[in-house]
Amino acid sequence: MNAWWAQSRAEVAMTIRRGETLLLTIGIPVLLLIFFTETHVTSTPGAHRVNFIAPGIVALCVMSTALVALSIATGFERNFGVIRRLHVTPLGRPRLIGAKIAGVVVTEAIQIIVVGVVAWFLDWRPSGGVTGALNVVALVLLASAGFAGIGLALAGRLRAEVNLAASNGLYLVLLLLSGIVVPLSSLPALVQRVAVALPSGALAEGLRRVLEHGGSPSGGDWLSLGLWALLAPLLAARTFRFD
Repeated sequence: MNAWWAQSRAEVAMTIRRGETLLLTIGIPVLLLIFFTETHVTSTPGAHRVNFIAPGIVALCVMSTALVALSIATGFERNFGVIRRLHVTPLGRPRLIGAKIAGVVVTEAIQIIVVGVVAWFLDWRPSGGVTGALNVVALVLLASAGFAGIGLALAGRLRAEVNLAASNGLYLVLLLLSGIVVPLSSLPALVQRVAVALPSGALAEGLRRVLEHGGSPSGGDWLSLGLWALLAPLLAARTFRFD
């Protein structure tokens, strides 16, 4: 536990110190939020576009940070020998993965707060109350674990350059299949069934059920995110190589 806590603090400190990266991970979602809310590039259900767009941007923050940013950063740390030096410490794979996820959650918290404030000024009034907020926290934590597990599985096996391409390619596929900015109802039926089984689709749909409609995530949302949160980190822990 002491090794995990020390590494978690280090991950959080490194995340905060990378000001330019933090600015980028916050700035892009905010720009996308404003762009898709104020334009009609995509069709959205309901009269207020921001009610549909804002939960999707929250899902985008989680996916981009927990999957892409974490995977790429870890891949280059491994390439430069940083991860190899941790191999001789008591940390081990599971606690390293846990510490990485802790650093990701801090970044996501900052992103979600900023996105929420900007969306509020765009006339977003989320539904759900206290119960909804707890559901959102649970959804984000499960999705973060799932995405981080996928990203670390890639970073722990592939060369840094290959991992860079693979992470961005997977991100694009998940983005297109998630319903984050395009309603799932606009996609073919088969694609819809695939999308809700993926962590990106389950997260986006779960967040909209809570924040847009004031309801609760479906059993399918919980099942999909729960399985990804369990299996993806386990896969990363079994396959991650320090060198």
